[in-house]
Amino acid sequence: MRYKVQPEDFIVEERIRLPLAPRGRFAIYRVHKRGVTTLSVQAQMARTLKVPQSAIVFPALKDKDAIAVQHVAVRGTGPGRLMGDGFVGEFLGRSPRPLAPTDIIANRFTIVLRGLSAEEAARIPEYLAQVARSGLPNYFDQQRFGSLVPGEDPIGKRILQRDAEGALRAYFTQPFAGDPAPVREFKALAATRWGDWDALFKAAPRPSNYRSVLTYLRDHPTGYRRALNLVTRRLLSLYLAAYQSFLWNRIAAHYLATWLGESPAHIEVAGERLPLYRELSQHLDRDATIPLPHHRAVYADPTLAAVVTRVLEEEGLILSDIKARILKKAYLPKGERALLLFPQDTSISSPQPDDLFPGRSKLTLAFTLPRGSYATLVLKALAR
Repeated sequence: MRYKVQPEDFIVEERIRLPLAPRGRFAIYRVHKRGVTTLSVQAQMARTLKVPQSAIVFPALKDKDAIAVQHVAVRGTGPGRLMGDGFVGEFLGRSPRPLAPTDIIANRFTIVLRGLSAEEAARIPEYLAQVARSGLPNYFDQQRFGSLVPGEDPIGKRILQRDAEGALRAYFTQPFAGDPAPVREFKALAATRWGDWDALFKAAPRPSNYRSVLTYLRDHPTGYRRALNLVTRRLLSLYLAAYQSFLWNRIAAHYLATWLGESPAHIEVAGERLPLYRELSQHLDRDATIPLPHHRAVYADPTLAAVVTRVLEEEGLILSDIKARILKKAYLPKGERALLLFPQDTSISSPQPDDLFPGRSKLTLAFTLPRGSYATLVLKALAR
């Protein structure tokens, strides 16, 4: 089974409540993008409108290798149509505030599965119906973990451990998926010349946040905490959220195992082997939630509290550590996440000859997920 073979094979559309009003400080656009990241669209819009990127507020990030319809709030005014490399934005109206993740109701996915054998094509409709009926663990999937590097402590973990130099060094040296060639070359140099701030400043890509941080380090060679706080707020927030999500996945996996025992199947996410179970809704409350790891989270269930303690101990942490104490402008999100995921409004086509893989079949399926849940997780479950 293959998916995301081409962008047209994976379409996602936000379903959102727009806070439109006759007047407001923000212009709201509906954006159609293809083959580019949301952050790339944000940067292009900022350059076109000659405003800082902080004035361009997307409530969520969408996959690069897809066609996505999403929404953005632009502080100030803008034209009726915004265009750039891989995107077009249409003005919808004004709003008194920027868009927030809570404005998103759900996401609708239309996905083409390719390279299917006749047996796979016949069974997938049954599997999709089973997942919709019985649910699957609502893990964060790989898209959340672009900043996690195998064999290295995550930047978010170093921040929680109050290791400002370690977090900063990882920011400068760890290669991330999607880094362009100049950034990879710069990071390789930073790994061998750490502390030589003049040399690294001269080699840093232009323009980049690296240069802003290095400007400070040239004058304050050991001012790691202040330098770390000069890293772009959005990036710091992503690093924290990635590690928090990594912990949540582990907690959810261990918690499910305490109730259901050994799993008959697994998927891999960010180097973790996570269990999948059938008939989850028969054993657990459909509306069960688990708080995101946070120093103020309350785990009233003793079984869950014991799992959280064990997972954090394995990481060398306790619950009070789950606070970004060395940062001034980025924070760990609070809240709860549904333990189980149930795709809604599912549909699936009849098998068709696959035009890209002769002799194989393709299927088009569609379903709706709550915000923050991952269609790729559903596809991984179908493949198992």
